[in-house]
Amino acid sequence: MSPRARLIAFHLPQFHPTPQNDAWWGKGFTEWTNVAKAKPLFPGHYQPHVPADLGFYDLRLHEARHAQAELAKESGLDGFCYYHYWFGDGRRMLERPVNEILSSGEPDFPFCLCWANHSWNTVWQGTNEMLMEQTYPGWEDHAAHFDWLLQAFRDPRYLTLDGKPIFVIYAPKDIPDVEQVMAFWRKRALDAGLPGLYLIGVSNYDPYWDPRSYGLDASTMQMLPNRDGQVPARYRPWAWWKAMTRARGNSLTIRDYRDVMPNLLRRNQVEWDDYPIALPNWDNTPRSGERGLVLQNSTPELFRIHLREAISCVAQRPPERRIVFLKAWNEWAEGNYVEPDQKWGRAYLEVIREEMGE
Repeated sequence: MSPRARLIAFHLPQFHPTPQNDAWWGKGFTEWTNVAKAKPLFPGHYQPHVPADLGFYDLRLHEARHAQAELAKESGLDGFCYYHYWFGDGRRMLERPVNEILSSGEPDFPFCLCWANHSWNTVWQGTNEMLMEQTYPGWEDHAAHFDWLLQAFRDPRYLTLDGKPIFVIYAPKDIPDVEQVMAFWRKRALDAGLPGLYLIGVSNYDPYWDPRSYGLDASTMQMLPNRDGQVPARYRPWAWWKAMTRARGNSLTIRDYRDVMPNLLRRNQVEWDDYPIALPNWDNTPRSGERGLVLQNSTPELFRIHLREAISCVAQRPPERRIVFLKAWNEWAEGNYVEPDQKWGRAYLEVIREEMGE
């Protein structure tokens, strides 16, 4: 029997100390630092979020990576999409977990990569200091980037479509001469003996954005608004931020998950391949405090309804093209995860297992 969908979860390979984070935020900083110190900001606000089965793991440990993969496999996920950071001139960040996954061959769980091509700054703290700027130095750097990616693309665990490695790009519009860059990479892939590349661009809030005009094959659309709830006026048919409320006269934005569910998925028909993103929850106040956005009252059963609708968006496609992205597996400081916590246990994962197994 064909699977209902191929569920691929975005995965943040952050939870380990790095020299840069030590310098910017203090010795030993990881996402857990913000998660553990979070506090409720209004009555009924679920904070802090405390992990259950996997604990406050360290992704330098193969045991932690193996436990994640086993839990995902048991729950019916088809793979992880690891965020990949290449800032130009070979500068990388948070690379150790994926480096070790590639070099060790473990865990035996499918994966692909998403180039998170955006600068790192302190906006989430309410300031705007540049920490690591995303740059595009030119063709030599694009060649070096592809050469690094090739080792991942050749890995037998790497997720493919029509035999082509799947590669997701967060902000393709930011890449100068992006069509030529994608054509350059496709040629390099063919020269390396691959059947090509399957390139997916993330469309942030724009339901009319056509990935083909950027040299890509497909899109996946993230419908979460900016922190302040503002997006260009032309997209307001999808603007569920209209009815947002403000807490205690500050900039904290609170919305009810049930209210926003109808607007989390694309509502227009498009002529290209587009893959839905299922969003189980969101609360980035551990990072942003009272500048944050909270989707309040998310529950596993409400997520079940949302996930079913996401699956229905791809149900009529050939099995290999029934891709649904899950955002996310483990973005704990944004309250955006399905890993077990002290409140819900494995309930979100049980929903996934049941829905994917039907």
